[in-house]
Amino acid sequence: MTSSLLAACGQGGPDTSKQADAAALVPVETAVVASRAIDASYSGTATLEADREADVVAKTNGVLLKLFVEEGDTVRQGQVVARLDDASPRLSLAKAEATLRKLEADYRRADEMFGKKLLSLEEHDKIKFDLDNQRAVHDLARLELSYTQVVAPIDGVIGKRHVKEGNLIQLNQPLFHIVDFDPLLGVLNVPERELNTLKSEQAVSMVVDALPGKRFPGVIERVSPVVDAASGTFRVTCRFDAQAQTLKPGMFGRIDVIYDRKQDAVAIPRSALIEEDGETAVYVVVQAAPPAPAADAKDAKAPKPEAAAPKPDAPKTAAEAPAASSLQAQRRVIHMGFADGEYVEVRDGLKLGDQVITVGRNAVRDGTLIQIIDTAPAPAAAGVPVAEKTP
Repeated sequence: MTSSLLAACGQGGPDTSKQADAAALVPVETAVVASRAIDASYSGTATLEADREADVVAKTNGVLLKLFVEEGDTVRQGQVVARLDDASPRLSLAKAEATLRKLEADYRRADEMFGKKLLSLEEHDKIKFDLDNQRAVHDLARLELSYTQVVAPIDGVIGKRHVKEGNLIQLNQPLFHIVDFDPLLGVLNVPERELNTLKSEQAVSMVVDALPGKRFPGVIERVSPVVDAASGTFRVTCRFDAQAQTLKPGMFGRIDVIYDRKQDAVAIPRSALIEEDGETAVYVVVQAAPPAPAADAKDAKAPKPEAAAPKPDAPKTAAEAPAASSLQAQRRVIHMGFADGEYVEVRDGLKLGDQVITVGRNAVRDGTLIQIIDTAPAPAAAGVPVAEKTP
């Protein structure tokens, strides 16, 4: 019975061993370390806001008789956007004009009498002061009448209308909200380590969630020289053109500030990086060392006659075919340089042509045997002839 078990084990041994070795290989995807241009940049997020916006408020009381603009309309500074009831201010102006004409006539007569020494200086000055005061009252009445024509204080677009025709409007009540779309600003809160890196007039670019696939150019408008002690950041204000009103205030954008470029950087994808124990590392594909041959003690003492050299004409069997080389993962600590959206520069730890693991790196450790999954067809195994296609 023991011999039967040994025979059974002898029959299944080689195939079982090969299947176990194949199962032990961890499938991974790799990328080749190559030379490419990499931009040194800072990326941050910001909500777009208008550089100029204002509320249109009523400067006098009255009933709103007419609206001349609506939400979404473009207006110019000084354009009439609404009209209030002007009956009372118009009557006040007419009354002030009548009083002004009377005082002007009184002053002319008083001036003639003063020249003939028929009027004292005190009475002459009193009439002149009354005339000056009435002129001010007249100008104020004219100003009050002009306030019934509500005008836009800035150029822009009507963002919101707060009132309706027929409403009784009170002094300083908001009627409209005007937004100037050009330019729009995005404010970044940047860590203090970048204080000497970001400067005014540097070019920036932005993508917004509402408009995927589009990138909008801009420029740094100003950089605050003060660092907020609570957050350790400083304010960087970026300016963007409205792009024919494609960009809107309130949109959420991701802003990239490119401040340097290296043309021939040794680069790898970000997906290859591993952050462990405060170090940045990658797994590199290397050739595994061949296992040491295990010699059987009995076979060493008494060599079998079958171990003699095979005849030159004898074909190689499957067991005698050279074994395929094994690959393994090797952990390497690297030092990074510039970094952009997809790639990072490696200043130390890798060389051009190395292969780094990008997919499956979390499943391997230093020395793990791996199998590279490649979409390209694998080359034919050594020692196996390739069938030629017939024409």
